[in-house]
Amino acid sequence: MTAGADSDRLKREAAQRALDLVEPGMRLGLGSGTTASHFVDLLGDKVAAGFDVLCVATSEATATQAKARGIPMATLDELPELDLTVDGADEIDPQLRLIKGGGGALLREKIVAAASQRMAVIADASKLVPHLGAFPLPVEVVPFGLTATRRHIERAFADLGIAGSIRLRGGTRPFVTDGGHFILDCSLGAIADPDRLAEALSPIPGVVEHGLFIDYARTAIIAGAGGVEVLDRPPETRN
Repeated sequence: MTAGADSDRLKREAAQRALDLVEPGMRLGLGSGTTASHFVDLLGDKVAAGFDVLCVATSEATATQAKARGIPMATLDELPELDLTVDGADEIDPQLRLIKGGGGALLREKIVAAASQRMAVIADASKLVPHLGAFPLPVEVVPFGLTATRRHIERAFADLGIAGSIRLRGGTRPFVTDGGHFILDCSLGAIADPDRLAEALSPIPGVVEHGLFIDYARTAIIAGAGGVEVLDRPPETRN
C-alpha cells in the first residue's frame, strides 16, 4: 500500500469512529477537507439507511458533497445552535489547539465550531504534533488594503519575537475563499505561545480570521498504525 493510500485509510478510520458520537436527531456541523469528506460519505450511508440528522456545512464544497449524498441540510441562520461539529485539522497539539485553513475554509469552520456545543476533530496520526507551526498558519484577510494589513501582521509577529515568511496563497492569481477573501500563509516554525499569537492577530483591521483554533476542539480522534485513539481535553479547559 502506498503512503497516500495508507493515509487515506487512516483518515477514513478516524471518520468511522467519529460516527459513534452522532445520535439520531442531532444538529451537525460538517467540516471541510479530505478527512471530513470521509465523514460526510459515511454519514450519507447512515442517512440512506434511515438515520435522522440535520446538518450545516462549513464550505460550499462540503455542502455540495452532502447534498449529493442525500444528507438533509440547513443554513446556520436556520439552525444557529448545533450539537456537534466534526471537522479535520492541519495540526493538533497535546492541548487540542489546532491549525486549520489549509483548504481555505477556516472562517466558516470557526463560525460553525463556535455555534456547536462540541467540536470533534478527526485526523491521521501525522497531524498530531508537539508544537503547532510546522504547517503554515493561514490568515484570512480582505483584499482591500492587503499590503497595509500584511505590515500590521508582520509587526504583530515582531512584537512577539516571531520570525517567518508570509506568502499570499495563489500568488499573482490569489486564492479566493468562499467569503471572497484572500489568505496569507505564514511560515513561522514552532509557535511558542499560540494563545498570545491568536490574541495579537484577531484585532488587526483587515484580518477576517486566523487559523488558530484555541479552545474549540473538545475531542480528537486520531487514527494511526496502532489503531484509533480518542483524546479529550480536561473538563476544566473546555468552553
